[in-house]
Amino acid sequence: MAASSSRSCLQYLLHLAQDNLDFRLPEIKALLALRAKPFRPCENFKEKSPFWCLDGLCEDDVRIFWPSVCDDKVTSLILFYRSAFELWGHGRTHSELRTSILNYPLKNMSPFMHKDSTYRINVYTFNKTLLFAERIERIDAMEYLPFEGTVSLKSPQHIFCLLEDYGTDPNNIPEHPSYIYFGRWIADGQRELIRSHSVKNRHFIGNTSMDAGLSFIMANHARVKENDLIFDPFVGTGSLLVACSHFGAYVCGTDIDYNTIHGKGRSSRKNQKWRGPDENIRANLRQYGTERMYLDVMVSDAAKPVWRNAALFDAIITDPPYGIRESTRKTGSHKDITKPPDGIYVESHVPVSQAYHLSDIFTDLLNFSAHHLVIGGRLVYWLPVYRPE
Repeated sequence: MAASSSRSCLQYLLHLAQDNLDFRLPEIKALLALRAKPFRPCENFKEKSPFWCLDGLCEDDVRIFWPSVCDDKVTSLILFYRSAFELWGHGRTHSELRTSILNYPLKNMSPFMHKDSTYRINVYTFNKTLLFAERIERIDAMEYLPFEGTVSLKSPQHIFCLLEDYGTDPNNIPEHPSYIYFGRWIADGQRELIRSHSVKNRHFIGNTSMDAGLSFIMANHARVKENDLIFDPFVGTGSLLVACSHFGAYVCGTDIDYNTIHGKGRSSRKNQKWRGPDENIRANLRQYGTERMYLDVMVSDAAKPVWRNAALFDAIITDPPYGIRESTRKTGSHKDITKPPDGIYVESHVPVSQAYHLSDIFTDLLNFSAHHLVIGGRLVYWLPVYRPE
């Protein structure tokens, strides 16, 4: 099927990373919704495939899948995105691919193929490695393309890519590709952002600090955007605040653990017994240049919210404790406790805590969100499941 003849609304091919497959579709739908765009896959769409062809978009829409820098801020990012292409042709065989490309409107091609331009053709294969000679053979076979410019391998103005899909089973690689695509490269994703924000290199961490990639995924599911107000009621070491601040949102949070909030106590790092003087959530945001988005964090019990009854937050994003790697606690006691007379306060008072059951945690979280999210706001959280059930 040839792409639309309008340059404003074409078919685009996304090359996606093959990890966390269950999160790819809802994340892309969430970010498209920020631009009021529907998710319209082309025919023969396969959710688990590394290649997705989308209809009804323009190039600006596609660019939301890679970091767009404006005033040193990243406005949006899809973590599963490797590259995006303007799709010029596709088919099950190279013969079908040729027919599809030749049916593509020449007026859409000509701006990138005139005699004053430079270009390069790359060959990419998924689930199979080709020899160099085989790659050259495939490039030479595309001589039917009406290129008038000059080949430049080092610094071309335009890059084109032939992509061959050999399926997802590494133990059963077919001799010929199951599908072939050709298109103009638009942008690569910024997967290195996951590495640069890795908790291994983070200033302040804890035993359950959220993985950087999953933190960004949660921020995208919440449709976090510039100037939003984001709250994490189980903030811990602030991994989710780091991710949301990266998109220009103001962030705040609470946690019942005094030592974590104030960066005190034993360190979670190997060969380090105690936390340093500047190990705290603010320092984490400072590390990534987003300290200006930090509002504050405080010690507070999620079971007894301290916020005024109003719609305050654009999104609530959190990773509640499950009682496995981190204990679940709330203030209170089942015992009768003698209260001091009115007006008498104990300076070193430490609230008594008790078990905070998982069902109560999520009930309180849902109730809190219902009262404190703005209309259209999103609650994003992790829910532990036992897969056999």
